[in-house]
This record gives sequence, C-alpha cells and structure tokens, in this order.
Amino acid sequence: MKTVSVMAALLFGTALPLAAEDFNEAALLAAAKSEPPLVIYDSTGKITEQADAFAAKYGLKATGTKSKVTQTIKIVTAEQQAGNVQASVIAVSDAPAAQAQLIAPGFVENYLPSDLAGKVPAAMQEPLVMNVSADVWTYNTALNDRCPIGNVWQLTLPEWKGRVAMQDPMGKPSYTDWFNQLEEHHDAAMAAAYQAQFGKPLDPVRGTATAQWVAALALNQPLLTDSDSDAAQAVGAPDMQDNFVGLVSTGKYRDNHNGMKLGLCADVQPFSGFMGAKTVFITRNAPSPNTAKLFIHYVMTEEGAAPQTIDGKQSGNMSIPMPADEPSGVAAHFDQMTPYDAGAAESDWNRRQDWQDVWAINRAS
Repeated sequence: MKTVSVMAALLFGTALPLAAEDFNEAALLAAAKSEPPLVIYDSTGKITEQADAFAAKYGLKATGTKSKVTQTIKIVTAEQQAGNVQASVIAVSDAPAAQAQLIAPGFVENYLPSDLAGKVPAAMQEPLVMNVSADVWTYNTALNDRCPIGNVWQLTLPEWKGRVAMQDPMGKPSYTDWFNQLEEHHDAAMAAAYQAQFGKPLDPVRGTATAQWVAALALNQPLLTDSDSDAAQAVGAPDMQDNFVGLVSTGKYRDNHNGMKLGLCADVQPFSGFMGAKTVFITRNAPSPNTAKLFIHYVMTEEGAAPQTIDGKQSGNMSIPMPADEPSGVAAHFDQMTPYDAGAAESDWNRRQDWQDVWAINRAS
C-alpha cells in the first residue's frame, strides 16, 4: 500500500532502548484504577476529545490539554527537575526538540504495546509515532478551477508578491526544519524544479537551490500569520476576493464543511507539501504509568485515532485506514510530500538559527 511505503520512509535515527511490551488490557485497567487521573499534553485541541472518550470507555479520569510544543517541553522539564511529575503522557510534533530536550536528558520513555509491533513500521516504533501529518500548498477552489501553481518557484515571481500565506518561519520550527530537510535530502529536486520553471540551470555560486528558493520566497514578502487558522482564512475564506496560495495543515480543511474553500495543490514540482511526525511518550516517573500505557494503546486504535485521522493525519498504526470523508484528500498524494527524516534531526536542531537568519535577512530587504 502506498501509504505504508511513504510513511515508513520516516527514519528515526535515535532509538529509545525499549522493546515492545506485552499488552494486557485487563491487567493495565485494574492497575490504572488505583492511579491518579491521567494528564496528557498535545498540540492539538483534539486531545480533549480523545481523553474524554478514553475516560468514558474505561471508566477512568483523564484530562487532555492543548499545549504548544515549546510549552509542553518547558512543563515536562520543570516537573522532572523538581521531582514533581504531573503529566504522564505527552505528544510532541517537534522531533529535533524532542531528541535534544526530552530523549537525551532521559525525561521520557518509549512504550510500544506488543500487539502493535506488526502494525507500526519498524522505523516508526522508537520513538513511537502517534501520527503523521502534512502541510500542503493550498488554493481557493471558488476562485480557481485548479491550483494556480505547478512549481514552487512560481511563488517567487512578481505576480505572487504578497500573495503567499503561511505562518512565520521565525515562530514555526517545522518550517525551518523543512528548509533544512530540503537542502540535505532534496536539493537536486529543487534545482531541477528551477530549471523546469525558468528554462536554465540555477547558478550554484549563489548557494544551494533550497537556500536560493527560501531567500527568494522571503524577498517576495509572503503574508505571514501567527497561526495556521489565519493562513487558511487568507487563502480560503468564502468571501475572499484576492487570490492567495498558502501553506496550510490538512487539519484546516475540516472547515470546508463550514464554507471554507480550501483545495490541495496536487502535482506541484518538486513537492506538494511536507510531512511531519508526532511522537508520543510516557514521562519518566509518571504518576499514572498504567493508565498512560492504556491511553497510548487506545490512541493507536481506529477508535482512539479517529478525531485526528479525520483531519488528514495518518496513524502510525498502518492498519488504520484514512477516513473516506477526510476533506483534503491528502492520502492520495502522500507520495508528493517530502517525508521527515529524523536521521537529520540533530542537523535540523543545530541549523534552525541559520535558516531563520536567511529568512529574516531577505524578508527585511
């Protein structure tokens, strides 16, 4: 299946030293009943729905809290250093930060239930990938019969000046990580896309193809937003008159049910978007370890994953199909996305400032 082959390309370079652990639902539930209420942090509001459904299913108490990755890491670090751990489960969508600030100091532990070992690709088991999501080039379907771009270099042309909507890379680490991933793994594709667009080879004296594209995009003054929702609004609001292309999470396509006009730009050279992986951990010395194991297993089942798969997020459990009514249709285009190679996570972490400098200098020009 295409989805499996593409998702399995997510290569997690640093494994946590825990193998699959025997999963005994009855034993975990019995032990969980004597533990404190479960506290979970995730960067999506859907975690509240998942925690409530889990609590109702098992007759336990659980609180899911939406928290930005940076805030979650601060909370976990402070609790670990103070020896006062409250959070038992955390889901983190920033692989470089997780590696540097959580895994390396030993603040978290990996948990892979034994019945999932054959359903989660080996490269996505340590750390366990909860789900994989995509940020995609997006257009307004009311203003266009099809996506108005077919090559990312078009977004550097005068006709798109000020009409590319995206979150500010200065505050969105996944974007600078993506720039680094493009340069390290896909720069030849970026150079080929340049030649396809302009009919001549790119001048390597001016830097890598990726660096030149990032600089040119910043120079073209994109509309920068503080949130994915604002970027989606700029592109697909039903009353929008100006034509924008944006970089938007597929999770925002659910708003099409409420009148938004978001369409996925398929077949863009060299890529229609990029993938990111969300990993899930149990904290060291978690106050509710058995409840945490039960919850992690739950969110890796079709029932537990449903609130996030409907937003275009493919579960790390590859036996779970994407919903047929998922509004973006991204599952048919996973092979057009750059996968996240966590083997480069250290480089991504170390070079974030470099890419922010490239962006900021050219944005200000």
